[in-house]
Amino acid sequence: MSLNLPVRGNRILASILERINGSVALQAYWDASNVTAITRMGINDHGPVHIKIMTNIALKLLRLLAAADVTPNVVADYELQPEDAEVVVVTAACLHDVGHAIHRRDHEELSVVLAAPLIDSFFDGLYDERTRTLLKAEILHAVLAHQRDIPPLTLEAGVVKVADALDMEAGRARIPFTTGSPTIHSVSAMAIRKVRLSAGEKKPIRIAIEMTNSAGIYQLDNLLREKLKNSTLAPYVEVTAEITGEEESIVQHYSIE
Repeated sequence: MSLNLPVRGNRILASILERINGSVALQAYWDASNVTAITRMGINDHGPVHIKIMTNIALKLLRLLAAADVTPNVVADYELQPEDAEVVVVTAACLHDVGHAIHRRDHEELSVVLAAPLIDSFFDGLYDERTRTLLKAEILHAVLAHQRDIPPLTLEAGVVKVADALDMEAGRARIPFTTGSPTIHSVSAMAIRKVRLSAGEKKPIRIAIEMTNSAGIYQLDNLLREKLKNSTLAPYVEVTAEITGEEESIVQHYSIE
């Protein structure tokens, strides 16, 4: 699978994407992650398709924040460039789930172990040693902090955490559920029809979710709300949901404040 992202003149990001797309090792980790998730555990996918969707979401979230003059931490803390924040977010998004190749349990910590040497290969020759080391630390922080209960300490890590939760359209919810099993997990996952990202009216980001029935609220309350609350993005995001197509809808409108 090849990632296709709008790099918008970010030459270093373009170079790293070329290396990511050419990495046999990373492609193998993505495939192995799906073997663990789908073949061996019988749950929803955590491989290449998830990475492609989630990486595009993460980059869009970061750029919506940038458009509203929200400063990433690599800029505020290390006087690096906004383009470097894009590198952190995209690279972390690509690597956040590789630990599934070993096991789902503690996969965030396992992802950090597997990601570290990959980052070195992706960044070789693109940055001076200090910058490369700082960015590597920021990426590994974002990979670790995508775990629901670990609070991210940077804007970039919060972007990765929330983007991970937003891969939820048409049964792709990130709450693992046994495929084909009619449980609240699977029913609520299938209720999410569309997720749209745009600039908000009161906040930099608006997440608008269309659901086919009220069961989708389970996904929003048990995944998105929790990840958003435990992230650095909470002050910058408004979430609304509309339930359409349900004849006797229990709830028609839903929001996360």
